[in-house]
Amino acid sequence: MTGTPPPSRPSGLAPEIAARLKRGADGLFPAIAQQYDTGEVLMLGWMDDEALHRTLTTGRCTYWSRSRREYWVKGDTSGHVQHVRSVALDCDADTVLVRVDQVGAACHTGDRTCFDADVLLGDAVARGGTHAAAGRAAADQ
Repeated sequence: MTGTPPPSRPSGLAPEIAARLKRGADGLFPAIAQQYDTGEVLMLGWMDDEALHRTLTTGRCTYWSRSRREYWVKGDTSGHVQHVRSVALDCDADTVLVRVDQVGAACHTGDRTCFDADVLLGDAVARGGTHAAAGRAAADQ
């Protein structure tokens, strides 16, 4: 899915950080949110320089919405806030890992993580999948 890139304007991001980032043609790069104490991968969002600047300076995750074409701070609407504990660049400098203390659900569906509903390979598949098991339990009642 591609959307309109963020507005082209100067960012408050420190030049030494901005110079290291590799961005897509749209000026965006992926930001993986991970629970800081358990390592649980929560979600993937998109950032540009300004979103990263806001994340680093406010201590709350700010993303760029490709569909709404605006910045959004995780939790401003839902209350499911991401308190930033650390931010790291990957080895290619094209993705950031934001370690957070997640309050409530990270996924817009209301699930804790965006990666638990459709397991393609792993222990959950071998057991019939997380939702398949829940469906069997409901059918047994």
